[in-house]
Amino acid sequence: MPFSEFLYLPEEDRYEEASLIPAGVRTASISGTEVRESYLQRGLQLPRWFTRPEVADILVQAHPPRHQQGFCLWFTGLSCAGKSTTADILTVKLLEHGRRVTVFDGDVVRTHLSKGLGFSAEDRDTNIRRIGFVAAEIARHGGVVICAAVSPYRATRNECRAMIGNDRYIEIFVDTPLKVCEQRDVKGMYALAREGKIKNFTGIDDPYEPPLKPEIVIDTVKCSAEENAERILDYLIERGFVLPSRD
Repeated sequence: MPFSEFLYLPEEDRYEEASLIPAGVRTASISGTEVRESYLQRGLQLPRWFTRPEVADILVQAHPPRHQQGFCLWFTGLSCAGKSTTADILTVKLLEHGRRVTVFDGDVVRTHLSKGLGFSAEDRDTNIRRIGFVAAEIARHGGVVICAAVSPYRATRNECRAMIGNDRYIEIFVDTPLKVCEQRDVKGMYALAREGKIKNFTGIDDPYEPPLKPEIVIDTVKCSAEENAERILDYLIERGFVLPSRD
């Protein structure tokens, strides 16, 4: 059955078949993409001429504005790169902007969620997949989750991206050189790894695979943790995940 496109005529407050509208007559229309990105994600009401109020209410409930949607900030980088330090500052900033935040720090997760796992490639993957699964559930229900774990393997991080959803997974590569990470290591883990007393330590005798196309790359040598956290916050505001300050 043939279907003809109809357009809205604002001056006459009615719809007309597109092929019957004379050239030069002003029309109005909204595409499906515009409905999602220009109205629903921004929390703007759909115009009454476009759809019935009852339908608009259903669409709003099904697609809340982006600043009410969940998302995941996935910090990845070598041990002592500065992931947790930046994540802690960013957490405070997000709370100040009205977003509730759950933080998964690699060391804490190992103590609770992944207790009993070792540091073989298989156990590392299991640890990261567990974090990814829980993060996906939090984001799916509208929460904000920050994951700060070494997560050395690219394929496993991509699995987490797929679980969480590409549109709400924001990968942040903390690009700190190995030499700097070793200098910051107050626990002496790198030294023990170089002496062979710790096996499968990322960056020493186990590889770290940097992201190929992260959403954000931060430099913890030239920039402070405060500056990096502010930069990430600006990105989130630009994407609509966080509302700008009213000050």
